[in-house]
Amino acid sequence: MKTVAVVVRDTAQQYEALRTSLGLLLESLNVQMYVLDHEIANMDEAYSENMEFLDEMEGERFSNNSANVEKYGFQHVTLEQVSRRLNEADIVIPF
Repeated sequence: MKTVAVVVRDTAQQYEALRTSLGLLLESLNVQMYVLDHEIANMDEAYSENMEFLDEMEGERFSNNSANVEKYGFQHVTLEQVSRRLNEADIVIPF
């Protein structure tokens, strides 16, 4: 199974990155979403529900921002770990 890393650095693209991650999961790909350097800008009901769906579909979500880890249940990751995981991914999609 191919691994796709979705990297989110642009706060204006957070929702689109999450939607992309969900679509890739529906195609039976292993998806890892990384929200880097910022807190989720707008945690509304729709975003929260889509994150739950990502979890149910066994997608992974990581962040180097402690607020995302504490408030929203992301797995903590360092930039060094991100670098290593991006090198291991088959496809990297930046946002």
